[in-house]
Amino acid sequence: MSTDNDIIRRSRDSPAVFGELYDRHASVIYRYAARRAGDFAADDVTSETFLVVWEQLETYDLDREDARPWLFGIATNLLRRHHRAEAKILKTAAKAASREAVADDSDRIAARVDAVVATGRIARTLKAMAAIDRETLLLYAWADLTYEGIALAMDVPLGTVRSRLNRARRTLRTQLNLEILDETENDHERLAAAPRNA
Repeated sequence: MSTDNDIIRRSRDSPAVFGELYDRHASVIYRYAARRAGDFAADDVTSETFLVVWEQLETYDLDREDARPWLFGIATNLLRRHHRAEAKILKTAAKAASREAVADDSDRIAARVDAVVATGRIARTLKAMAAIDRETLLLYAWADLTYEGIALAMDVPLGTVRSRLNRARRTLRTQLNLEILDETENDHERLAAAPRNA
């Protein structure tokens, strides 16, 4: 049986002999790489190890019969490079993923919290408002009725509707710390509101 250094010596003159070195040691290199980096990386590391061996065949010290330390040294260096590259990729992916997740989640959570808080404040303000003012406001806002429609619905004069809506708006502005809006009625008796300083 030939030794590793004999195979390497003959491979330098006859490349086909190199296959004997591969057949002899590829499985142990593969198992070593698989334990350290998993099966997927083990294929690459094994292939690359023997590629490096082939490229550095002339540098091998032919006084050493056993080539395994040389082969494992090359495989170990390749595994280190693999781990560094993998760590860099994972670090970049984790950074990007956490930024996206935080941005998306924080925006969504902040919007949700704001909505819950605003809903609660509006509900408390509506509840505290005089019932006739609340009904008038909700007919205007939710039923989309005109002043005349509200007057008809509540069987009250148009001036009463204006007074109730005025009180309801003032209460909302005060309780919710809303900006004072310039309000003008449009053609449909709906208010076109814009901030005063707009």
